[in-house]
Amino acid sequence: MPAGAHTHVPSTARPAVPRATPPAPPPATAPDGRAVRRGRALPALTGPVLLVTAALPLVSGCGTGTEPTPPPAPPPASTTGAPPGADVARDQLAALAAAAQDRHLTATYRFNVPGRPERTVTVTNATDDTWRVDIPQSALGGTADIALARTGDGLFQCALPSGQLPTSPGCVRVADPDGDLPGEIDPRVQHPFTDWLRVLTDRQSALSVSVTRPLPGASGTCFSVESTSASLNSPVDVGIYCFAADGTLTGVRAAFGSLSLAGTPAAGPATVSLPGQLVDRGPLGLAAPPAPADGVPTDGVTATP
Repeated sequence: MPAGAHTHVPSTARPAVPRATPPAPPPATAPDGRAVRRGRALPALTGPVLLVTAALPLVSGCGTGTEPTPPPAPPPASTTGAPPGADVARDQLAALAAAAQDRHLTATYRFNVPGRPERTVTVTNATDDTWRVDIPQSALGGTADIALARTGDGLFQCALPSGQLPTSPGCVRVADPDGDLPGEIDPRVQHPFTDWLRVLTDRQSALSVSVTRPLPGASGTCFSVESTSASLNSPVDVGIYCFAADGTLTGVRAAFGSLSLAGTPAAGPATVSLPGQLVDRGPLGLAAPPAPADGVPTDGVTATP
């Protein structure tokens, strides 16, 4: 090879390797920490903007910045243990009992007591709010028919003429017009038509009320009435009371027996008069008179109150 000639040494061929894109440099910052774009420093965020930014989580969490309104508290649990719907039933019964107080009628009811034959009770409510209830075979152990009547002069028990009556007919004043009958002469049959209606209209009375299935022979709506008082003296007899839509009592089942309306009531009179003359003796008791020791029957009257 001539002197000075260059010798070409072939190199080993290598595949081309693509160049990796270098990572983007971090954003430039100015000496005071501000970001720089296109060679210019961005203005620093001002104080108010920072405050708004910091407050955003609070604003987004509570809307207007006030405390959120708490959900309404659930209604308190009933302290009487009344079943659901009891308030509705209580209101409905109160309304019907109020309508019954304004009903002026003459009506008859089938009266049944276990172990006794069926009897017919007649109820008369006059337009002047006097009333009379005739209850056969209810005094002297079932041997005497009586009527209870309230007029402006008082509350009276009247012995009605009867083939079995061991005493003379007549009426005895036993209490003031708004007074109570003593227990020994009170058959209780008259109460659902008179003073118990006031209790049933009073929503503060210690009663639990629910709608129940109708009594046999009764129409309208029937209510089961229970006492919620620990006292043994309930303001009304617990039981079932049925009323038509116009307030007519159509049926009762209570401790004294059961009543069911018989037929269509007639209009009541203007006033009620006593079915007999006033007599000077005591009222007839409910119980049968004691057997006489000398064989002479007694009249079974009680001491005059």
